[in-house]
Amino acid sequence: MTLRTSISPGPEWQLLSLREAGVSLIDCDHRTPPPASDGYPYIAIPQLQNGRLDLTDVRRITPEHFLEWTKKARPESHDVVLSRRCNPGETALVPPALECALGQNLVLLRSDGSRVFPPFLRWLLRGSEWWEQIGKFINVGAVFDSLKCADIPNFRLTIPPFHEQRRIADILGSLDDKIDMNRRTNETLEAMARALFKSWFVDFDPVRTKIAGRQPAGMDKTTATLFPDSFQDSPLGKIPKGWQVARLNEHVEAVKGLSYKGAGLSDTGVPLHNLNSVHEGGGYKFEGVKHYIGEYRDRHIVRPGDLIVTNTEQGHDCLLIGYAAIVPRMFGDFSLFSHHIYRVRPLDRSPVTPAWMCYLLNSSAMHDTVSGYANGTTVNMLPVAGLQHPQFLLPPAEIIQKFDGLAIPVLGRLERMVAENRNLAVLRDALLPKLLSGEFHIGDSLKNTYA
Repeated sequence: MTLRTSISPGPEWQLLSLREAGVSLIDCDHRTPPPASDGYPYIAIPQLQNGRLDLTDVRRITPEHFLEWTKKARPESHDVVLSRRCNPGETALVPPALECALGQNLVLLRSDGSRVFPPFLRWLLRGSEWWEQIGKFINVGAVFDSLKCADIPNFRLTIPPFHEQRRIADILGSLDDKIDMNRRTNETLEAMARALFKSWFVDFDPVRTKIAGRQPAGMDKTTATLFPDSFQDSPLGKIPKGWQVARLNEHVEAVKGLSYKGAGLSDTGVPLHNLNSVHEGGGYKFEGVKHYIGEYRDRHIVRPGDLIVTNTEQGHDCLLIGYAAIVPRMFGDFSLFSHHIYRVRPLDRSPVTPAWMCYLLNSSAMHDTVSGYANGTTVNMLPVAGLQHPQFLLPPAEIIQKFDGLAIPVLGRLERMVAENRNLAVLRDALLPKLLSGEFHIGDSLKNTYA
């Protein structure tokens, strides 16, 4: 939420209701389709994150259900999704070319272009006046606060002249596009690292290529010599010659984290990695960290580069439980981890590394094995045995080190771009109230500076 400035806008700025400004509201379908293994994104309230739709963990629906759930309207580019419940007033832009359906308690806001430049609408719905209107029309409930569809078109907001809307949308959109480009680059880098792990340690592509008498593609000769040119039998099937089958407890130690009390959570304090710090499917979720000011012991400490693994999940879909992430450096020399997390460290005598183990545990077959140890009724729990008993394929130390030499720089670059995105978001959010109030006018020189 942003603060109102004390500067009055110019005479061309008009105070209009959304209806008067040509912004229409389209309600969603008040029911939920069954999930599908793949298909179209079904947008729910959790997908609204910082003005954008986060599709990382989105539900999918079939093409048939997509057609049924978009009869009222299909979300279009520059539409804005608004949450009416749970976090009423939160909005997110519909990006170009995204075909999706809306979940319950969400509505679409769409400009006809007569008074509001469509790319500007997303910014208009994030300013201080917007939140003042939310506070005016909010319906306080026993469980959830909510907004009525009939009230939203009556929200009155100050509308800048069209040329000013274009300038505001241009500069803020440039900052937001850079944030999105960094995010997409991170997704690509992470996908490449996972693909490399699968190629080397699951599909054994370098070995198969050498058996065929060819040089492994994209690999220098020194690295290629580390891989054998034949297979051998093992309890896990055919494996590269010279590689070994081992158990996790022979190479790593898993420790459960801090059982904390809510009273110890704070906006400051020691960073606390928790269940929300790991993405479904693995990888660190930067926005999920908490902070803690209560008591803890040395065994509850994690260091940068440590491996953490989730051990709890609501339900039994195994979308989160058993997945791993590396603790980033941005949280300092030490932080804490909650009891919903295991810290997994290699034993001194083992050649495995946290980064290599992270990609191993996030690989499809290994995750299926580890999560198979989970049990529980309502809450699914992963006992420590799930990180002790499973067998895994252990390559020579030199190959693990070679993989780390490629994967660890990727993890570092991912973290640097997350830090850059945070700085860009701070700049964007600082400019927003000044631009919407008319306090700050964007000249071409400033636009070029931040574009």
